[in-house]
Formats: sequence, C-alpha cells, structure tokens
Amino acid sequence: MAITYRHDVLIIGGGAAGLSLALRIADSHSVAIISKGSSKSGSTYFAQGGMSAVLNNEDSIESHIADTLNVGGSLADKETVTFTVERGPENIRWLQELGVPFSSEIFKSGKRQLHLTREGGHTHRRVVHAADSTGKALSETLENHARHHDNITFYEHHNAIDLITTEKQGETANPNTCIGAYVLNKKNDRVETFQARFVVLATGGASKVYLYTSNPDGSTGDGIAMAWRAGCSITNMEFNQFHPTCLYHPDAKSFLISEAVRGEGGKLLLPDGKQFMHRFDERAELAPRDIVARAIDHEMKRLGASCLYLDISHRSPAFIASHFPTIHQRCLQFGIDITKEPIPIVPAAHYTCGGVSTDLNGRTDVSHLYAIGETAHTGLHGSNRMASNSLLECLVFAQATAEHISTQVKSPHHHKEISSWDESQVTDSDEEVVISHNWDELRRFMWDYVGIVRTNKRLERAMHRASLLQQEIDEYYSNFRISSDLIELRNLALVSELIIRSAMLRKESRGLHYSLDYPVKDNASMARNTVLKPQQQSSTAKIKIIK
Repeated sequence: MAITYRHDVLIIGGGAAGLSLALRIADSHSVAIISKGSSKSGSTYFAQGGMSAVLNNEDSIESHIADTLNVGGSLADKETVTFTVERGPENIRWLQELGVPFSSEIFKSGKRQLHLTREGGHTHRRVVHAADSTGKALSETLENHARHHDNITFYEHHNAIDLITTEKQGETANPNTCIGAYVLNKKNDRVETFQARFVVLATGGASKVYLYTSNPDGSTGDGIAMAWRAGCSITNMEFNQFHPTCLYHPDAKSFLISEAVRGEGGKLLLPDGKQFMHRFDERAELAPRDIVARAIDHEMKRLGASCLYLDISHRSPAFIASHFPTIHQRCLQFGIDITKEPIPIVPAAHYTCGGVSTDLNGRTDVSHLYAIGETAHTGLHGSNRMASNSLLECLVFAQATAEHISTQVKSPHHHKEISSWDESQVTDSDEEVVISHNWDELRRFMWDYVGIVRTNKRLERAMHRASLLQQEIDEYYSNFRISSDLIELRNLALVSELIIRSAMLRKESRGLHYSLDYPVKDNASMARNTVLKPQQQSSTAKIKIIK
C-alpha cells in the first residue's frame, strides 16, 4: 500500500539552510526534513573556512557590501547584497545562542572575542569560524537542536524524485502550486508521497557534474533539476566556482584546503618552488577564487604539471596545529607534514553560483515552493561568490523564508488526494552498466569542455553529448524501476544542459565564466543575468537585465 506523509512544511535537504529554517519555523509548523544520507553527508558538514559577517568596529556593513559587489563582477544585486550583509551579525548571534563553538581569542584588554580571519576578496577580517571545521560544528549544533524538537521529523536516506504540483495533478484553474514530492525510501526501495502546504528546496549545489570536485557525492543538482521540471526559471548556471586548492593525492577524495590557509599567509608555488600569483593579480594569493583558479590552471597546462603547491610551513608548527588542525591531521594521513613541506594542490569544482530564481523571501516562480542555500539564485553572488558568503546566505535566507511562511498561515490546504507513484509500466533493470557509464562520461566531458576555460567549440561538443545522454537516460527512466543512482544521473544530465545553454548565451568573459573566444568583459551588452525558463527552447532563452 502506498505511503503518504503529511506535514505543514517539507524541507528537502538537511544542511545549514534546511536545518536553520526548520528550527526557525518548527514552533508553529510541523516540519519534515528529507536527506539523501545522514546530515553528515552534505556540503555544510565539510565546510572549513567559516561565515562572513561584520563583527568589529574596524569593519563596516558598507565595506562588506562593497567587497561582495566587487567580487560579483557587476552582476551581484545590490538590494540582495545589502539585505544579506545587514542580517549577518544577528545570525551569528543566533548561532552563538544555540551554542556553535566559534573560535575566540583574548585581546590585550583581557576581553575574549570571536577570532576573525580574512579570505580572498575581503578587505577586512570578518570570517567567523570554528578552527578549520566550521561546517562540522555548525551542522552538529543545528542538528542536535532539531532532533530534540517535537515538531521536526527526520527522514534520512530518502531521495526526492520529483516535486508534485497542481498542474502535474491536472488542476489548471488556479496558479501552479507545489503540494509535495515523490520520494524514494532508499532503505526499502519504495516510492513514498510527501504532502505539504509549503515545500522548500535546500539540496545544495551541482558540482558533482564535474569530474573533480570538492563536494560530497550528493551534490547532484537535485533541487535545481526538480524546480526546472516543476516550472521554475533558473538563473546564471554558467557561473561555476572552482576552488583553487584541493589536496592532490590519489586517496584524498574531495578534500579541500581552506582558503583561510592563504588568508593566514600561505603561498602558492610552482613545482620549482617559485611564487607566481603576483604575475596574475596584485592581490596575489588573496585575489578572488576565479582569478586564483585560472592562474593555477594556466600554470599547470603551461608546465604540463599534475599539480602545484601551497606552502604554509613558514608559520610556526603551533600556529598551524591550532588554526588548521583538520587539514594538518588529514595531510599527515597521506604522509604530508604541512609544518615542514608544501601541500600538493589542484583546482576542483566547488560552488554553484546560479540556481533556482528566488526573491528576498526565498519564493520561486511556483506558488508555495521556496529555494534556499546553494540551490537558489538570490542575486548575492553575481558572477563569482566571495569566500564565506555562502553560509551567510544559507542562514539569512532561511530566516527570511521562515518569516514569510509564517505570514501564510491562513493559506488554504490542498485537500485533494495526490496520485500515487505509478510503477505499473516499468521493470527491474538488467543494464545497470548504462548508469555507471553515462555518469562517468557526463562528468568527464563537462570537465574537459565546460570547465575553468571554455570555447565555443567545446561548448558545442558538450551540448551534443548532453543531448544524446539525456535521450538515453529518459528512455531508461521510462522503462525501468527507479533507483538512487538513476535519480541523480537524470538530474545531473539536466543540470549539465542548463549550464551549457547558459554558457553559450554569455558572449564574454566575466567572473567564473571564461571564454577564449570572448576574453573581454562586455559591460555594454552583457552586464545582465542569464535566465532560462522551462517553456523556452535554447534558441529563445532570455537574458534578464540587471537594473
């Protein structure tokens, strides 16, 4: 018998955005949190650097706004940036009240204050952190509070398949409204129905679309793909941030070397030990991530090097052990003592700056459907995300979405019974190799053709392969019983197409999108967002102008 769960709010994703929203809304609403694995399997848990906010008198709200707009390459929306930055300090205080163990230090006055570090793009120290495992501290604190709340129910090892909307249910008299989701219970391989008055996508980004990524395995763009299929517009998918420094070691899967290492004086080196960043930007190691990643990529290709190096060994062993304990211990496991020798590094896909188009309340184009965190495009990041603004965005927009949902308490319930998932026309697959092969092929051609440096020809080749893959995947999806790998592959293939289509529309180089065919920024005609709408074909996709 089909199972249907009913809650006021369904949150798909259990990272910083989803958990903080749940805690802010649960006193007055019943909340379901769906996650593909445990809460420790998402991107938040692995975040090292921290969260940016104006927290001392030497800094200012105006400075944080100016830095964010500067790094955003003329595409960050000033209203969104101001909205977010102004709410940063109160969100840090909220986290402190919950007990997040942020690092602190004793000043000469004898007063203990938060220790603030500085990262690329910031003109002041404003990154609050918990040593070099901020995400872990944040996740564990939020989850501990959420698990002890009577109105919050966790559904772990559940993979959302698709959103349920009134249009999909055949109701077209009123505006399209999201009323739930079909979800695969990975424990028993059954599809369950979740019905809710409000649905929130907090599924993270899509960096798993690339062969090399700092992200965990679950970053497969699920929320973006589901929102697109539900009728939402998607913005700026061409801007994919590549973190400059991931540990280069065959056994070090997805291990990030925090930008804070460079913030505390770490130097990037060529294989011969020479520094090179000063040749690319006057800010050297503290230049924004897109510049640093391109510089590393350029030098690796120029030299034919498999990796470059990041050296912090000139700082004292005590400093390194206290500021970067996780990185220090992790590198030691691979025989690298960062107190004595440089760290081998390579760039890797790290953050999706585009996503589901939302307003300042987290609302999407579909009624009662919200998107927050990396899944959403709020306008904060523009063409390049400034370091440590992502956790800030998660917290601020979770707060804003909670406040907006709370104003909708009188909105009507959807009482009509939702159709159960239909498996009557499918069979068990006898060709699982199709999934694994297509998964590998997709991630490799996205890395080769739609990576740090792009060309028209590379994008055309990628689009051709993406189209063929989607045809194969759609046929497979129609004929065989659903699986977690198939759900993720289907979403990755769609997100790949959205990235490629967006990149083909941007005839310039700006921020994280760099094209050898259009190497110059074109402010006259390209200082605008790339907005794709589901009802449009690639030839008619529009670009929305930023005011």
